[in-house]
Amino acid sequence: MFAEFLKRLTAPQPAPLDQTDARLALTALLVRVARSDGHFDEAEQSRIDRITAARYGLSAIEATKLRSEAEALEVEAPDTVRFTRAIKDAVPFEERIAVIEALWQVVLADGVRDAEEDALLRLVTNLLGINDRDSALARQRVERAG
Repeated sequence: MFAEFLKRLTAPQPAPLDQTDARLALTALLVRVARSDGHFDEAEQSRIDRITAARYGLSAIEATKLRSEAEALEVEAPDTVRFTRAIKDAVPFEERIAVIEALWQVVLADGVRDAEEDALLRLVTNLLGINDRDSALARQRVERAG
């Protein structure tokens, strides 16, 4: 279903993603992090829906539809390293910091910082070109916001 999209995303020199494709790729990354601990519960799904609704100005129904599409893409997406590097090449730096905050929101949605989620988030942060300090600051902002 997403073969052409993934082919473009993982090309040696990917073109910047248009707004629709960027939404889908970034939401799929949120889903991948949420699934990393083996549990993808309603709290995490709801948090992803709220993040995408706020970030992209979507209705609740549109946000749920985007997450559903992202769940299907995440299953077909290549390994995390290739997938995340492709997103890095296609998304401006400023937006990547916001992505790290969104990823922390998802990790913390169920109230538990799982080791698998932490490890994957450290990897993704590095692959997106964000340093550990900026990731920690993003986590702290999310924790303060509650």
